[in-house]
Order: sequence, then structure tokens, then C-alpha cells
Amino acid sequence: MDPWPFRNLVLRTPRLELRPDDDEGLAELVDVTLDGIHPPDSMPFGVEWTDAPRDKLGINTLQHYWRVRASLVPERWTLNFLVRLDGRVVGTQGLGADDFPILREVTSGSWLGLRYQGQGIGTEMRAAVLMFAFDHLGAVAARSSAFNDNSASHGVSRKLGYRPDGTFTQIRRGEPAEQTRLLLTPAAFRRPDWTLECGGVEPCLALLTGQEATD
Repeated sequence: MDPWPFRNLVLRTPRLELRPDDDEGLAELVDVTLDGIHPPDSMPFGVEWTDAPRDKLGINTLQHYWRVRASLVPERWTLNFLVRLDGRVVGTQGLGADDFPILREVTSGSWLGLRYQGQGIGTEMRAAVLMFAFDHLGAVAARSSAFNDNSASHGVSRKLGYRPDGTFTQIRRGEPAEQTRLLLTPAAFRRPDWTLECGGVEPCLALLTGQEATD
């Protein structure tokens, strides 16, 4: 039995391939990070990690993904899928959950390199993990949030059928900023007109859902 079955997990869309992060792929992701994710005068993230000095940003990025990978248990997990377009890493799409065996809810978060934005990739990669969560993990809800001025993220959410689910305020670069919570159920999910191809799912289920793999 493979102690880390995620090495064989893959999601494929018409344009993209999504695989859980590994060290080789993270090295590519660091290059995308250093090339830029958002304009310097904006901050789309609740955690202001891209404000780190450039000479620290690479190692900070690696250490973050290593910590997340190492702490995965059924009670609290995040899979950070590296998103590849034409074989090249262009960003990352996270899917996470707390107490998934009981609550059956997931959360998501993502980013793309600046040069890859505005091409529909963000919608395609989030749709991929939503189909994985609803169809393969048995999730009953998907939650997300975004600052109110993050029009790109809200645009993706609207396309996929999320609805607003309240707001909260947090400090962003020393100033209050409002985020909107978003909720999506399987019934409200606006599915794309393509089929998701998945591989290596069954061996991963015990670590994500508590469900033992079947022969």
C-alpha cells in the first residue's frame, strides 16, 4: 500500500492537468511566484504572503507547501494541486476541509501567474476540483471567500453558481477590508460542458474521507 497515494492522483480538463504538489513542481511554482501574481498596489490574499521580500519569497513558498503537505490527516487537510497548461506549471488550486468525514464540506483557494490570467483558466481549474469534491469525495457543500474588490475571483464564483453567504471584515495592509463568504451546493453547481478525467482517486479516499479503499 502506497503511504503517499497522492503521487498518482491526477485531474484532467480540456486544457489543464492538476496534480498534488511535489518538490519538482514546487520549484516551477516558485518561478511563477517570482514572475508576479498580482499588481504591487493590490492584495487579493487574506494572508499577505506575496508582500515578503523577493529574496525570501521563494523559500517561504516552499516551506508553506511543505508544511501543508506534511500535516494532512482526514480531520484536516488541504490538497494543493499544481495546475499545468501545456506541461508547464501556471498556478495552484487548493482544495481543503476540516472534519470532512463528518461535515462533508470543502473550501478552495487558488492563484495564477499574471501572464496566465484572463484566459478562463481560473474557472476551469476550480470547476475541476469542485467536480472532484462533489462526484468523487461526496462533498455536500463548497465554501470560498474573496475580498469585495477581487472582481476576478467573484467572476469565477458567479460562473460556477456560488451564492453570497455573509461578509466579514479583516485587516489588509493595515486597513479594514470586507470579504464576502460564498457557498455552493451540488444542486446549484453550474457544471461546464466537458467531463473531468480522474486517475488514482481510490487509494486517496482513506486519507481524505476516512473511507477505506475497495479492491
